[in-house]
Amino acid sequence: MQLPRPNPDLPHLADVVPSVLAAMDVLGFEAAIDLPTEIGSACVLLIDGLGADLLDRHADDAPVLSGLRGRTLQVGFPSTTVASLAAVGTGCRSGAHGMVGYTFRLPGTGVVNPLRWRPHPWGDDMRETVPPEVVQPMPTTFERAAAAGVAVNVVSNAEFSGSGMTRAVLRGGRFVGVHGLGDLAASVRGVLAEGGFCYGYHGDLDLLGHLYGPGSTAWRMQLRQVDRLVESVVTALPPGALLAVVADHGMVTVDPDRVLDLDQCPPLLDGVDAVAGEARARYVYTAGGATETVLAAWRETLGDRAWVVDREEAVDAGWFGPHVADETRRRIGDIVVAARDSAALVRRTAEPMESALRGQHGSLTDLEQRVPLLVAHA
Repeated sequence: MQLPRPNPDLPHLADVVPSVLAAMDVLGFEAAIDLPTEIGSACVLLIDGLGADLLDRHADDAPVLSGLRGRTLQVGFPSTTVASLAAVGTGCRSGAHGMVGYTFRLPGTGVVNPLRWRPHPWGDDMRETVPPEVVQPMPTTFERAAAAGVAVNVVSNAEFSGSGMTRAVLRGGRFVGVHGLGDLAASVRGVLAEGGFCYGYHGDLDLLGHLYGPGSTAWRMQLRQVDRLVESVVTALPPGALLAVVADHGMVTVDPDRVLDLDQCPPLLDGVDAVAGEARARYVYTAGGATETVLAAWRETLGDRAWVVDREEAVDAGWFGPHVADETRRRIGDIVVAARDSAALVRRTAEPMESALRGQHGSLTDLEQRVPLLVAHA
């Protein structure tokens, strides 16, 4: 089975913030993406779940976003929020920053959920016992920009202030907590008017895609609201300001006939210590010496539902980027499983809420990997 590989012709999501800061002439940053220069203030606004294909298919619902449509980016593996926010926050791919999934096994701790900063599937907050700055120790792009003298702001949901994920990959700027589209737009506009750099985040499009499916009526109505959000920022851009709208992944609608419940499939659990990841991107951690046997069982059982490879095959295929740190290798499963077409590998016993979602992401299909880069400047 031929494995998918990164497209060398597409820039990576990790290139966006360094390129924007380079356009602002901030010391220490180089541009991998051509952007307007002589920029005095800038915002990178991330719309969770806005895949390039989804935007193109529903352009009529988002005339402002579609009017800004330019380059397409790829997000790397896994195509999920944890890895992509870390790419934005560090300027590196997942093999370097080590935040390798919705859940993954952290040596000495067990399987963790970085979005909640708790053990998976349940447990208490780990911020005191597992400091986020230790799990992801690389300086963030925001820390580096602030050290170079730039006023940096992170504009996101108020509930994320001081969260483990924020501390791990978005630290370094002044956190501005918001509660809805209105104060998100107002806060971004205020930062751009004052000068400096900000990162903004909106997550409801992803939420509705998960619940109702991408392209559903509810999803399309939310896309229209996102379009108004971006319009309200674009129309108020002060001279010398730039807005770059990106996303962390796309999404697919799961085919119920292509769903396999791992918790009800004993042949897949023989010789397995732990299963992590999510429905479209799984990590399998094997008992000592069992990797080859487990690999064969997963390949035979899953068939054409997924690409099933060992860790080194995934690394060699470039799924985690050109550099994979030793610490990252210890977090990646002994076996890596990436769902194909519209399949899903759920765990209805261990992950009942996640398993019920109609929209999923995480794998290597174009629908999940490709996101738009939308640029406006004044």
